[in-house]
Amino acid sequence: MFDNTDEYYMREALKEAKKGFDADEIPVGAIIVCNDTIIARAYNNTEKLKDVTAHAEMLAFTSATSTIGGKYLQNCTLYVTLEPCIMCAGAAAWTQIGRIVYGASDQKKGFSKISTNILHPKTKVTKGILVDECETIIKQFFNQKRKY
Repeated sequence: MFDNTDEYYMREALKEAKKGFDADEIPVGAIIVCNDTIIARAYNNTEKLKDVTAHAEMLAFTSATSTIGGKYLQNCTLYVTLEPCIMCAGAAAWTQIGRIVYGASDQKKGFSKISTNILHPKTKVTKGILVDECETIIKQFFNQKRKY
C-alpha cells in the first residue's frame, strides 16, 4: 500500500543505503520526491567512481534535474539517511530544493555543524526521521571495517 509519509520515503532512502553497504560504499542513500513520486534514487559511489563528489545527494540531484528537465527543485524533497555535508548542502542551495529530510546527524561533517545559512532561504529541514535505522547501518559499516 502506498504511504506518502516521511517514514515511507526514508525507508526508500534506506534501501539505497543498503545498496551502498553491499557495494562496500559508505552506506548513505538518497531519494528525491516531487508530487508524491520518487524521481531520483542514489547511494554513495565515491569508491566505484573514484570521485570524492559522488555522494548520494549529488547523484540524486543530477538524476532529478535530468528527470524534470530543469536545474531547480523547489517543489521537491530530498530524503537522505545521513545529514548532508557542506558540499551537498551547497548543491542543495543551488537547486533551491524545497525541503530536506534526513535521518542521522553527522557529528563530524554535517552542514549544521558549520552553518545552517548555507541552504536556500526557503528550504525547510526535518531531521531525525528513522534515526535509529539510519545510524545503525552507518555503525555496522564502520564496525565491519574496523574488524579487518
